[in-house]
Amino acid sequence: MTQTLLEMAKELVAEQIRQYHVSSDEAQILLRNTHATLQTLHHMEMSGSHAMNGTPSEEEQSEGWRKSISKYAIRCMECGNTFKQLSTRHLRIHDLDARGYRAKYGIPRTQALSSLTATARRRELAKQIRPWEKAASIRGVAKTKAKASAKK
Repeated sequence: MTQTLLEMAKELVAEQIRQYHVSSDEAQILLRNTHATLQTLHHMEMSGSHAMNGTPSEEEQSEGWRKSISKYAIRCMECGNTFKQLSTRHLRIHDLDARGYRAKYGIPRTQALSSLTATARRRELAKQIRPWEKAASIRGVAKTKAKASAKK
């Protein structure tokens, strides 16, 4: 009995939900991504393209990392699991660090390895805290202390 692509995607996502306790928003994203991947693989299998060598072109790689980052989740391109942020701890499982992961998949160094909402939240917090102002004031205090100790 052959399964449809949607049934296969549903089974894969259901197992991910059981294993990793995926939220409903992440489950929807995961289901869409899994189904799209299965469709792509099916089309590649039918046309015979890339099926033999299994190496995606540079263009496919650049589009792949863009598709792996969504509003609520980021999909690890090594294992396919979804997270709010790709942590150093997770990347270490794949013997990678953030720099190596970005290099491997052609991701710009300025691109955050987190979901769009997590990135936006960090940006808002940075605007509220203004660490660049604190750093300037700390440098100013250090210079003043250095001048005072030099005069003594």
